[in-house]
Amino acid sequence: MSRRLGALTMVAVAITLAGCAPTPAPTPTPTAAFASEEEAFAAAEATYRAYTDALNSVDLSNPDTFEPVFDLTSGDFEAADRQTLSQLHAKDYAFTGQMAVVGFDGISAEAPFEEVEAAVCVDVSGSDVVDPSGNPVTPTDRPDLNQLRVTFIVSDGRMLVDRADRDADVACAG
Repeated sequence: MSRRLGALTMVAVAITLAGCAPTPAPTPTPTAAFASEEEAFAAAEATYRAYTDALNSVDLSNPDTFEPVFDLTSGDFEAADRQTLSQLHAKDYAFTGQMAVVGFDGISAEAPFEEVEAAVCVDVSGSDVVDPSGNPVTPTDRPDLNQLRVTFIVSDGRMLVDRADRDADVACAG
């Protein structure tokens, strides 16, 4: 009998305590990645400029130099960069010259500003890809300006390039 009484007492205490349990803390509302659209566009521009600088610093003979490029990208865009740089490395090609961001205009960003879209103009006229003999392999009809519509995402608190598509509707000066 005393075991049964002890068990009943334990159940009664458990039920009583369950009624006194504190209510769970409310789930915090996610904070915006940026305080404003202007901040989101500025972060996206800084990210794309850093991405271009990273590409300009790539030495195709040294795959370790690819990592800063991958650090600024995500998803399919990162996968495409990995594939392209690996293929160029395998062919013993080299980058020459420099690319430059010559235009950046924010298109859209809505709170919480975790995705940003922008029109980006990149001057590629001073850059080339060459084979081991130093002969250009870049198509001769390549335009001097890349007109791009770029999508950025925030991942782990960092703005990353997630997609870039050529877009003839992007107006580039020059």
